[in-house]
Amino acid sequence: MPRMLDVSEDVRAEIGDEEADRLLAGENAPGSYDCTSCRTPGDSEQERTSTVLFVGEETAVLAFAHATCIPSQVVQVAEDQLQGAVRSITGEEPQVPGSAPQQAVLGVTSGLVLINGDVHPALVVEPTAPIARPGTAGIGGDDFLPLLIESGFLPVTDVNQYPAQLPGWSVLVAMGQLHAVLQPGNGGGSPVAWWQAHQPLQVTEGWRTAANKSRMVLVFAAPVGSIGQQPREDLLRDALEKAAANGRLVAAAMPLAGT
Repeated sequence: MPRMLDVSEDVRAEIGDEEADRLLAGENAPGSYDCTSCRTPGDSEQERTSTVLFVGEETAVLAFAHATCIPSQVVQVAEDQLQGAVRSITGEEPQVPGSAPQQAVLGVTSGLVLINGDVHPALVVEPTAPIARPGTAGIGGDDFLPLLIESGFLPVTDVNQYPAQLPGWSVLVAMGQLHAVLQPGNGGGSPVAWWQAHQPLQVTEGWRTAANKSRMVLVFAAPVGSIGQQPREDLLRDALEKAAANGRLVAAAMPLAGT
């Protein structure tokens, strides 16, 4: 079934006429998706949808967004951020445009954070590009942190302070794998995914043990370019503290759903 897709000339030039035509014919396009701008669900069969191509030096990832949020466009992204986001979310190497998961623009990293002598399981969320407020088409800069603060996240000034719990939000882990971060549904309905892994992410035994002990997960979030992919937890901690000192970090504590 043909999708209601917008493919800009810039995107078409990058992915080629054949791939663009397949998308417009509905062959490679998703029905439902998470908007890469506002992170809420969309349906390319029911509403106009923009194709957004994130391009690194060697890798390209095709994502989808509500046409009312941002127009179809090509976005240049640092290669290490793009590949790191793809690996962290899919557990796979980057794929060619048209087959890559649309969530690949939101990087999620798990780690352990020491607060007042206690080890706590944490997730660090960092987009691979600026996040625009719905309906602004990117005018006004990066609204990632303001949008999260409006949702109840609080600015972090000291990583050594335990974040406040965010009501209605939770972290879904099943059989030792991270599946999603859930937020309250509209009108108090069932929780919906704020972020969902394309394929479940494996977490370390230490992370899982700490999560099962406390039944809480600390979720830190920072704008693109604030944290990066850190190979060790001490370097991750340093990056978090630097982001906090620069006013570029928010956090919330969320109960663990699952085991």
